[in-house]
Amino acid sequence: MGRRGHHPTTTFAAADRASSRPVSTRASPLVPRLGRRLIPEELLKMVTNVVDLRSDTVTKPSDAMRAAMAAADVDDDVLGADPTAHRFEMEMARITGKEAALFVPSGTMANLISVLVHCDTRGSEVILGDNSHIHIYENGGISTIGGVHPKTVRNNPDGTMDIDKIVAAIRHPDGALYYPTTRLICLENTHANCGGKCLSAEYTDEVGEVAKSHGLKLHIDGARIFNASVALGVPVHRLVKAADSVSVCISKGLGAPVGSVIVGSTAFIEKAKILRKTLGGGMRQVGILCAAAYVAVRDTVGKLADDHRRAKVLADGLKKIKHFRVDTTSVETNMVFFDIVDSRISPDKLCQVLEQRNVLAMPAGSKSMRLVIHYQISDSDVQYALTCVEKAAEEILTGSKKFEHLTNGTTRNSYGH
Repeated sequence: MGRRGHHPTTTFAAADRASSRPVSTRASPLVPRLGRRLIPEELLKMVTNVVDLRSDTVTKPSDAMRAAMAAADVDDDVLGADPTAHRFEMEMARITGKEAALFVPSGTMANLISVLVHCDTRGSEVILGDNSHIHIYENGGISTIGGVHPKTVRNNPDGTMDIDKIVAAIRHPDGALYYPTTRLICLENTHANCGGKCLSAEYTDEVGEVAKSHGLKLHIDGARIFNASVALGVPVHRLVKAADSVSVCISKGLGAPVGSVIVGSTAFIEKAKILRKTLGGGMRQVGILCAAAYVAVRDTVGKLADDHRRAKVLADGLKKIKHFRVDTTSVETNMVFFDIVDSRISPDKLCQVLEQRNVLAMPAGSKSMRLVIHYQISDSDVQYALTCVEKAAEEILTGSKKFEHLTNGTTRNSYGH
């Protein structure tokens, strides 16, 4: 565990010899020179690459990640012999303040394994948010594969669940003849469907005390826990101190091509290894992927604050467009949700018109959109996207016949990203 006041990730630069040269997906002519602000027409002419705001899962590996992958020292990880995987897992355990860690192919598998380790008796029940990723976007795996029953509690707009409602959802032992047995509580930090909201360490501690006092375990879906850490100014290990297990996605805002990590006690991870093999997640020379993940954590955590700043700039710009409504105060990390208030503009049509201008986005609902910033989105990308969003809305409203061929319901939703 890191020292008090010391953010554990700061040792990555000294711990690795690989190059950390930043990579950009933008063409150099797009960068304004000498601080001159480009007018919209110039932006439209100069952008040649795609501005992809669909999710932070769309990032491409940096040059440093690719170099680390090529040079990775590997062996058979199913046999426990891959040195690069072992090094990365040890580092993630250190950062999160847990005893051990396990690399897995995806966040969905990370959450599924975690729930199944804690709920190892069929008929177990897990308490989780009604708007949580585990409950909505993971194919009901905890039920269909694990026989675990979900007990949902309403998520508040800030991603929390009321403590008294969590307590009320815990099954009383006297009802064991009729009801499932509560064994686990799950939190999500940051909470994606609530706009990338951060859960405080104090709130998590309080939920942890509830779990402990009732003999339950606490799992945190920390797919974007590093975003929460940066936004709150609190080290990751402090945010997850109360948790028995945490899943951390490396392929979202951190930018690695593949993978998530589960952290917990040594005994927990030993059980998780068995379930990973059962689910087909055991990989052989996985150090190739862990090398990229190591670089991602080392290099990208320090860039998350810029992602958050750009998200606020994006939200402020969208608020100035009369056809949209956005609560700028709700933007805490790298996600921006906004509502379309003009009934003539649908999210599907808006996405399709934006795509014609090399801006990619996805609907969040029938009248809402979600845009996600990541480290391969620049300041000029944000300005260009704002220009395109405003012009796309105007084109839809003034050129209805031109866009008659664009039908609703044809654009993929941002489910699960």
